[in-house]
Amino acid sequence: MKLISWNVNGLRAAVTKGFLGYFSAIDADVFCLQEIKLQEGQIDLALEGYYQFFNYAEKKGYSGTAIFTKQKPINVKYGLGIPCHDTEGRVITLEFDAFYMVTVYTPNAQGELARIDYRMEWEEDFREYIKKLDGHKPVILCGDLNVAHQPIDLKNPKANEGSAGYSPQEREQFNKLLESGFIDTYRYFYPDKEGAYSWWSYRFRARANNAGWRIDYFLVSERLKDYLKDALIYSEILGSDHCPVGLEIEL
Repeated sequence: MKLISWNVNGLRAAVTKGFLGYFSAIDADVFCLQEIKLQEGQIDLALEGYYQFFNYAEKKGYSGTAIFTKQKPINVKYGLGIPCHDTEGRVITLEFDAFYMVTVYTPNAQGELARIDYRMEWEEDFREYIKKLDGHKPVILCGDLNVAHQPIDLKNPKANEGSAGYSPQEREQFNKLLESGFIDTYRYFYPDKEGAYSWWSYRFRARANNAGWRIDYFLVSERLKDYLKDALIYSEILGSDHCPVGLEIEL
């Protein structure tokens, strides 16, 4: 199976920048999106052979997620089932016979860590949600988790110490998620690879200089370890301030 995750920073904008060509060429079994920034009825994608699922934010032009899948899921759930978390369209869960597929767009802690208290509440509740799923069957989790885990995961760790996405609080929450029984698949295959990033600021020619952050992930339940084949970062793909990331797994 080939799985793709991409924060498109506006799906309608991405479509004008070649999204459909990439989608067709990559031929993923499951293709997950974050930050689609649209409402129901604002886009009509002709994706032959795919089931389409969207979770829209109540706020227009903000957040939102989507999953396109070749295989019809057994069940679909939108959100966490917690009202305070479910107005921004941040989570979709598809249940298949052998696993759960979850895509997530984690809330940003924002400048000066203005939203860090909410971010911590989200992290605790989201982790419990994933652990509960994992108690039933293995989980494949992907998306923009809005955190660079280790110094190797961003170009300038010292300069960004304590910033949103690299604060001690956020990194510790990521540790807790891994300790709950999950594998960061990219680091599983490439534990020491430097310069592997999935997001670059639009400022200061960051992408041209590869001054980026790795904040987009595929995590899997530890018991799926033997089925993993490869984890990928498609840094050459443009159209967003993020690039797609991928997972190849035999299930």
